[in-house]
Amino acid sequence: MKICVKYNFLTCIAFIFIMISASSAYGQEPGQDYTSRVPKYAFDTTLQGQEEQLKTNPLLLRLNASRKKLSGDRFRPVYHYVNPEGTLNDPNGLCFWQGNWHLFYQAYPPEDPRQHWGHAISRDLVHWRDLPYAIYPNPERAVFSGSALVEDSRVIAIYHGTMVGNMVAVSSDPLLLNWKKVTGNAVIPLYSTTGFPLPYSVFDPSIWKKDSIYYSLSAGRTYTGPGNRPVRANFLFRSRNLEKWEYLHEFVEGDRFTLIGDDGACPYFWPIGDRYILNFFSHMSGGQYLLGDYDKERDKFIVTSGGKYNHGSVGPSGVHAPSAAPDGKGGLIIIFNMNPGRPAEGWNQIMTLPRRLTLLSRDILGQEPAGDLASLHYDEKQIGPMKLPANQEIVLKSIRGNAMELWVEIDLKDAQMIELNVLRSPKKEEFTRIVFYKDKGFSQGLNYVAGPQSAALPADLQSALTGNPGYRTQAPRFQSSLISLETSGSSTLPDAKFRPPETASFVLDQGESVKLRIFIDKSVVEVFANGKQCVAARVYPGRDDSLGVSIKATGQDAVLTQLKAWQMKSIYE
Repeated sequence: MKICVKYNFLTCIAFIFIMISASSAYGQEPGQDYTSRVPKYAFDTTLQGQEEQLKTNPLLLRLNASRKKLSGDRFRPVYHYVNPEGTLNDPNGLCFWQGNWHLFYQAYPPEDPRQHWGHAISRDLVHWRDLPYAIYPNPERAVFSGSALVEDSRVIAIYHGTMVGNMVAVSSDPLLLNWKKVTGNAVIPLYSTTGFPLPYSVFDPSIWKKDSIYYSLSAGRTYTGPGNRPVRANFLFRSRNLEKWEYLHEFVEGDRFTLIGDDGACPYFWPIGDRYILNFFSHMSGGQYLLGDYDKERDKFIVTSGGKYNHGSVGPSGVHAPSAAPDGKGGLIIIFNMNPGRPAEGWNQIMTLPRRLTLLSRDILGQEPAGDLASLHYDEKQIGPMKLPANQEIVLKSIRGNAMELWVEIDLKDAQMIELNVLRSPKKEEFTRIVFYKDKGFSQGLNYVAGPQSAALPADLQSALTGNPGYRTQAPRFQSSLISLETSGSSTLPDAKFRPPETASFVLDQGESVKLRIFIDKSVVEVFANGKQCVAARVYPGRDDSLGVSIKATGQDAVLTQLKAWQMKSIYE
């Protein structure tokens, strides 16, 4: 089948089986009417009119009632976004429009559990308000992932419509409640119309605009890796009117950062600082990014750096797919869905906190939590400065909770490792371990030079190698440090699944202290390290007394410069 172009045989068979099974489950076959069974409403085009209608809208009232009913689940977060009913998958189409951030996501309504685009808005990226479902299936069987482009008078959504291809829909009302599908059909069809195989795959798309021309990426893989094995690919299209799209070529050049077997799903291509970033999701190895430069003459993305957002398998309990949009200040706002590690009644996944991405240098990405999280703080507690004697775990008796933010700053001195345990029971039957390893990551490696070619080296290396004939090496100038989130001790519940340590590297500059922002929210822990790295995982403490915090320096003494802790309010109250 042409739907399988660019995918391996087993992937195609699995995909076809899923599609056929799902169609049969809903009493539908490909080519039949896919009209949703979820109630759909037309809304006014003024903000005042929309707000009045939403007060009595039956679907929104149902969503509000469901959110209230599910709020009693002990593992349901209170300040991370969770959809109001049913299960959740990829975030989509994050954008800022007329004073609100709009978050769309794959939702599964209970009366018709095919993917629709769910919808929530926020003015501060912290407090989220549910809205009715935004985009419904038909002619597509289900509404899969995509992105959004904000213009002066409208917002354009482009997404994958299963069974038909990539679709475009537009909305121009204040709350983006009414959507119209361009042409009513796929604008980039899934199937070839020539009888020959397509030179590209049709899957998750993104969209941007350059010189009055629309551009779109389509996700996929190509069999151009070593031994003709599959590697990540994103195929570039362009259009003048959103209706007819011309295929150009594979978009990315110089990618030596992704893995054999990766694919380029959920792509988001945006400027960041004076460069560009391609965020995407690999079904093999998770959320990633590529940094580089946009050659606008050739319409190519020239990659110079890359990295990961999750540092292990996406499941169980891991970070999943991104949705991203410019913040208007040279940075990017990005949010991910997170997979569960334990069955939940009536819901499953959650969203991470939104992150703000910036460039710390040409090829180094900064990551910090976005939004006014301080507005959620109450009951502040402080500790420090205090000495951390080597190899002694200190329980911080005044710091307790399972919906908290912690700010921790530590002067390591000569300690090799700092360990914090959160969600810790008194006798440590349960604990979630956060570990900073000083200078335990990869080194820079060796720089090899042959004779006069040293003239092309940076000045510091030229100085080190001047006058040395033949091949010479320069010793590594730094070694990265590691931040690790370990969940194997987080739960005593027999149905809770842990994941291997989520461990990520970053460079701690000479004389720089360790600065951690730790977010604990019922069943999720996110750790931001020095604004340079983030690790996150789902956790499920089964004991009511798993609320404690402890700290420990290993090897030699360290100093806890300061620790601040706040309890966190619910964003739904």
